[in-house]
Amino acid sequence: MQFPLFAGKSVAFLILSREGEVKVTSNRCRFTVCVQQLQVKFNYLPALAQMSLCSQEDSCFPQQSKSQINLPVIGQYVDYLISKQNVKNVFVNGTTGEGLSLNIQERKQLAEEWVCQGKDKLDHVIVHVGALSLPESQELARHAAAIGASGIAVIAPFLFKPTNKDELIAFLQKVASEAPAVPFYYYHIPPLTGVKIRVEELLDGIKERIPTFQGVKFSDRDLLDFAQCIHKHEREQLAFLYGVDEQLLSALAIGAHGAVGSTYNYLGRKTNLMLEAFAKPDLALARKYQFLTGDFLNFVIKLGFGVAQTKAVMTLVSGIPMGPPRLPLVDASEEFIVKAKAKLDSIVWPDSD
Repeated sequence: MQFPLFAGKSVAFLILSREGEVKVTSNRCRFTVCVQQLQVKFNYLPALAQMSLCSQEDSCFPQQSKSQINLPVIGQYVDYLISKQNVKNVFVNGTTGEGLSLNIQERKQLAEEWVCQGKDKLDHVIVHVGALSLPESQELARHAAAIGASGIAVIAPFLFKPTNKDELIAFLQKVASEAPAVPFYYYHIPPLTGVKIRVEELLDGIKERIPTFQGVKFSDRDLLDFAQCIHKHEREQLAFLYGVDEQLLSALAIGAHGAVGSTYNYLGRKTNLMLEAFAKPDLALARKYQFLTGDFLNFVIKLGFGVAQTKAVMTLVSGIPMGPPRLPLVDASEEFIVKAKAKLDSIVWPDSD
């Protein structure tokens, strides 16, 4: 029984059934993809047949400087995720990747490069296309479809917020309709957006409004809401991907189909071992991995842990220069880097020699 991380493998696979070509040319890659015109079909993999982990590039977007993204490093990043972390899926331009701190052109360039460099290597590249501006989000959705992204995800707008389910679905539907052949995911992260519409409520009738709706990236600690989503929709071919890394084992017990997280950039292999233990089932061993991951996160959170610090840890572990964050975020301190490295080095994992 296999449990790859969504830094690993996705639950749904798009089957293209009609012809039509869209060509997009960047300065590094040429994309030619078939676009399905009418119907999207999915091959559903039950949670206990395959669990998928996805690394958030949205957890580490590399920059050469505070004003320039660093595209050439992405090929190395892809190879590192696969060879060192056993992770074969990425979530691009999300929160930790500072997607909303980028302009549209930068987001398109990063999406193109991840799709290009991941070709025949990564299983899935899901591109976050959410924005405060509906036309910008629609443009990014069209672009993601044209370059052959495996899926798109959208965060709730969070300056002028939707106040109820119907308002949020109306926004999501307008974006999803611009990529009618691409699986669509709602990115639920109320701690950052302040949009606290329960996903259980949101899902009621959503397939009728958004035919390509495929699931949720659920980045909230409300496991009751998460459990109700899975319980009420277990007969449907939806993917519920959990996004709070330190609670993943709890989400697995409820029935999570996958996980999207920043720690899978540098603890992906350890998390995969936890997933394997859970599948056996060897819950005692799975708990050991979860407790040790939690121990590290508890330590760095007390030091002050955010996007900048995640990039610093990723640079430490991978040797790939993640670069600085964009203002208003500031670099991790040298003190943080020293203490985080010492903590990581001190952990004795169950699979250690």
